[in-house]
Amino acid sequence: MSAHVSEKIIIALDVPDKQKALNLVHALPSARMFKVGLRLFTSEGPPFIKELRSLGKNVFLDLKLHDIPNTVADTVRVCAGYGVRMMTLHTSGGREMMEKAAEAAAETARRTGRPKPLLLGVTILTSLKNEQLEEIGMPPDTDAQVVRLAKLAAESGLDGVVCSPREIELVKKAVGKDFLVVTPGIRPAWAAAQDQKRILTPAQAVRQGADFLVIGRPIIADPSPPDAFDRIIQEISA
Repeated sequence: MSAHVSEKIIIALDVPDKQKALNLVHALPSARMFKVGLRLFTSEGPPFIKELRSLGKNVFLDLKLHDIPNTVADTVRVCAGYGVRMMTLHTSGGREMMEKAAEAAAETARRTGRPKPLLLGVTILTSLKNEQLEEIGMPPDTDAQVVRLAKLAAESGLDGVVCSPREIELVKKAVGKDFLVVTPGIRPAWAAAQDQKRILTPAQAVRQGADFLVIGRPIIADPSPPDAFDRIIQEISA
């Protein structure tokens, strides 16, 4: 069971530079997928993605694209060419943006012969609660907004969504069990919540149907990242 569980965990490389990121990658040989977010990608760029791929690791490129449809589609083509396994875009960019992104990913896969990257729609950031939604002019109902955006993502051809663990069951019920749910906001029982608002433990998230868990600080900030990684696998398996 442990091998299967380890493949559900995406290590968030939320560090400022390549050397710190590579230190973590080498310290976690059992981890298969690593998230490269906006800060690290801005710092190190495409060469770092290629270096991770050369080490046999899968890459979750989390840039949360949000722009006019053609710009997002062109960016998806470029990122798909890197051989990333997953990438994100904001569902609030709308149907046409997501449809063009899905078409671009499929077309690039056909042209290059590489597997199509999984496109994940970001619904509502896990740092937001109902009152913050109201401040930006959205209905103050996180659950309803996540479900609405997840349905739109599925209709637009995306492979899944990113949402907080507390919306996993709602999304699976609304869209279907085969629609991927990737969840940040994961905190083991022994880790602090920090700035995430809608959180669950890894075991709770998996029980509710999460396909992948994005975990950063509880592992990378631990005095021993390999021990923290193993403790999370044990927690889920138990």
